[in-house]
Amino acid sequence: MSKIALVDDDRNILTSVSMTLEAEGFEVETYNDGQAALDAFNKKLPDMAVLDIKMPRMDGMDLLQRLRQKTAMPIIFLTSKDDEIDEVLGLRMGADDYVKKPFSQRLLVERIRALLRRQDAVETGEVGDTEETKVMERGDLRMDPLRHAVSWKGKEVSLTVTEFLLLQALAQRPGFVKSRDQLMDVAYDDQVYVDDRTIDSHIKRLRKKMRSADSEFSAIETLYGIGYRYNEE
Repeated sequence: MSKIALVDDDRNILTSVSMTLEAEGFEVETYNDGQAALDAFNKKLPDMAVLDIKMPRMDGMDLLQRLRQKTAMPIIFLTSKDDEIDEVLGLRMGADDYVKKPFSQRLLVERIRALLRRQDAVETGEVGDTEETKVMERGDLRMDPLRHAVSWKGKEVSLTVTEFLLLQALAQRPGFVKSRDQLMDVAYDDQVYVDDRTIDSHIKRLRKKMRSADSEFSAIETLYGIGYRYNEE
């Protein structure tokens, strides 16, 4: 049974969504502000977190930043209907997905299931054909799907599930272009729609993390209007 942490200062959302998730077979923990959630997460992490952005004491952005310093667990943001800036910023900071308020609880359940399936696929190595379960080395890059481990020039790089799958898809065939649509298919469930901006934000976050290991990292090339390509160095 997967444990989902739901963090929102709206008690109605906490009550209704937690009831829905529990009916779907999830174990749910609820928190009405970011600080309360962080205190609990410092003791034991859930399998996944759903975070509202605007909360008292500690907002969702701050909580996300602190969580990404120590965990790559899947995180979904709940964003306001018209707040596109929050969506983009959240993705760039390392959120895996977002759902706009007001939202269908069925949609949220599907997003949660999709992310958990992807995480399980990465952790078990069941992310495609047999080649995708093996340790992959491309120049200075080393990826181990069974351990969800990535290193560049021997330095460990912590990636979210989405970032890992995107990097793996690109690095499997150096020099070949992957369109944004192809990368969406790799990173997201068929029932979940994301736009080009979401993929771009994940790629920017991925580059930033790789450059933290090597400031001269340039293996992921953007082909404007086409997609992305991994160039083996």
